[in-house]
Amino acid sequence: MATQILMPALSPTMEEGKLAKWLVKEGDTVKSGDILAEIETDKATMEFEAVDEGKIGKLLVAEGTEGVKVNAPIATLLAEGEKPGATVDISSAMDSIKSAVQEAAPQKPTPKAAPAASTPAQAAPTPAAAKPTAAPAAKPDAERIFASPLARKIAAQKGVELSTVHGSGPRGRIVKADVEGAKPGVAPAAKSPAVAPVPAGQPIAGIAPLPDARAFFKSEDYDEIPHDQMRKTIARRLTSAKTLIPHFYLTINTRIDNLMDTRARLNAASPKENGFKLSVNDFVVKACALSLMRVPEVNASWTDTAMLRHKHADVGVAVALDFGLITPIVFRAEEKGLAAISNEVKSLAERARNKKLKPSEFEGGGFSVSNLGMFGIKDFTAVINPPQAAILAVGAGEKRPVVVGDKIEIQQIMTVTLSCDHRVIDGATGARFLQAFKQFIEEPAAMLL
Repeated sequence: MATQILMPALSPTMEEGKLAKWLVKEGDTVKSGDILAEIETDKATMEFEAVDEGKIGKLLVAEGTEGVKVNAPIATLLAEGEKPGATVDISSAMDSIKSAVQEAAPQKPTPKAAPAASTPAQAAPTPAAAKPTAAPAAKPDAERIFASPLARKIAAQKGVELSTVHGSGPRGRIVKADVEGAKPGVAPAAKSPAVAPVPAGQPIAGIAPLPDARAFFKSEDYDEIPHDQMRKTIARRLTSAKTLIPHFYLTINTRIDNLMDTRARLNAASPKENGFKLSVNDFVVKACALSLMRVPEVNASWTDTAMLRHKHADVGVAVALDFGLITPIVFRAEEKGLAAISNEVKSLAERARNKKLKPSEFEGGGFSVSNLGMFGIKDFTAVINPPQAAILAVGAGEKRPVVVGDKIEIQQIMTVTLSCDHRVIDGATGARFLQAFKQFIEEPAAMLL
């Protein structure tokens, strides 16, 4: 019986994507690992691999289709000997589709029975009428199990609980071979669900929803530009972050005269071949990485049951794109020199603009840097990027009058503001981080210690 190929979840936060291009056609024979299509998410274009072998029966979604939901059928796969007219087995896909529908559907209040007239002879209601059976809650996104339809079918036949199987397919998807080697077992205890993100545009309990902006303007006085997938994701994630994370802010001024002199000397000494051109932001990234190792309490992430203390300084660098914002990560930045950080940031930024980054290159991380100094912004505050607990907003370096002793001197000053998740970072902890950062920035040679 034919099975369905479903829209894959190519990252933990992906909910829908664009089927940019089919790389197979109906009737083609494919095997596990073959590239079937190019899927465009909100931040990258990625290749989608086959997890089972067979023949492509029918392409259900046309190239260029946007807004295809994760787990929606996009093609059919025929087993050996089947013909294109074979019936499609949709039972394995129904669980995930029903779950998504239940989550998206508004909850209707349970109607209350109209009160009957009070009479002395009125009988008490039966327990069955008083306690209607509640419908089971929909499964949260974080607990979904991604498996191929064939793997689900085999698991049902063998009595294997999919939650006990480790997937070897793309993004941990469970495939046929994983289930065939598994033994029937009992599902592990359910984890406590994490707090669900607040969808963009939806009201928050206790807060009146904002009115539609179109109500205030005449239609001929504006152009309506539909939201693309990246803008929707940014709105959803930042609404969730700002609503659920208790932010507080710490600001400090740093003198960068020594840094600017050091930068000029190093750039002048750069070799012509395989050289480098250091920016102020490269020093900032390195200083943040070393400060995270000195004050590890900042290099952490919050969960409902424990604090995750990261062992390395994985620093995200915010990159502004024509179509939104992305934060690629410099992993283990504390182990890398300034030249390596500089070249890596340039490479990540270039691939980000071309939407060629892999999810593993911009998801996660323990800290972020957002620098608007090149636009002349003196200081600002940034929104924390979950699952991180802090982000540093970097302003422009500029000459300012500074009181030194009893004299006024002109110094180059850069203002930075640390946004902190108060569940993870206390005020004194954030202050110690900024003290360490200030030392590294004002004396760059300290980065060598």
